[in-house]
Amino acid sequence: MKDFFTKKKKYATVPSAKARQDVPEGIVRKCPKCKKIMYVKELKKHLFVCQSCGYHYPIGAYERAEMLFDADSYVEFDKNMVSLNPLQFPNYMHKLESDRKKTKLNEAVWTGKGRIEDCECAVAIMDKGFRMGSMGSVVGEKITRLIEYAGKQGIPVIIFSASGGARMQEGVLSLMQMAKTSAALKAFSENGGLYISIMTHPTTGGVSASFASLGDYNLAEPGALIGFAGRRIIEQTIGAELPPDFQTAEFLLKHGQLDQVVPRAELRTVLGRILSIHTEGSAEAWDRN
Repeated sequence: MKDFFTKKKKYATVPSAKARQDVPEGIVRKCPKCKKIMYVKELKKHLFVCQSCGYHYPIGAYERAEMLFDADSYVEFDKNMVSLNPLQFPNYMHKLESDRKKTKLNEAVWTGKGRIEDCECAVAIMDKGFRMGSMGSVVGEKITRLIEYAGKQGIPVIIFSASGGARMQEGVLSLMQMAKTSAALKAFSENGGLYISIMTHPTTGGVSASFASLGDYNLAEPGALIGFAGRRIIEQTIGAELPPDFQTAEFLLKHGQLDQVVPRAELRTVLGRILSIHTEGSAEAWDRN
């Protein structure tokens, strides 16, 4: 009987709360939705999606690029473009430097080109870890340059949005990027360009009111928060309580503002299908225009 109770277990378990106190930081994560504790290695295998409840963890731009593109097929554009401090906003440069160290990005958006399911495309990936993905002058400039490059090459544009909105430290210069990116997409569309917008958690403010909502296809990840103003502000303005799922990807799909909510594990397949339908002969079509 003694041997039965003292026999070592032959299977691994997630550490108990007491044991986790001694676990180095970054080894395990708790799901914000279902509270399940998971090893980060296991999460990474499943593209940072909780296998218990389906919660999609926000991920960085480099992580998304790695799981999105065909192996060794992508290059980054404008990597060294950095923001200045035109309004002399206190501590702004210090905060930018802190976010550069944290995310390994020089700004809140990664831009580049690569292949997805063997289809070439230009891609922008916003990273909410950098100033909450806020859109300043450099973010707007990098996205605009990407759109113009795609137009010249006759390839599709895909933008992953993840943003708290316009960047307050740059004032009206930040707000100008809404018109700038939208105008670039208009010219791109008029010349037959394909634009796929993918909204991730969160897509709000000036980004949701500009390029994020202008796709030929508007897709989103499950559970993503998508909207312009905050829930509390809207409720106070209209004097009514909003539905529990208001401003979620699923709510927007139900009301016709999205074409599809796509789980992360299915995204490459869905994008590959869309790209293969639309891209054949697109360079020639651009030249004719």
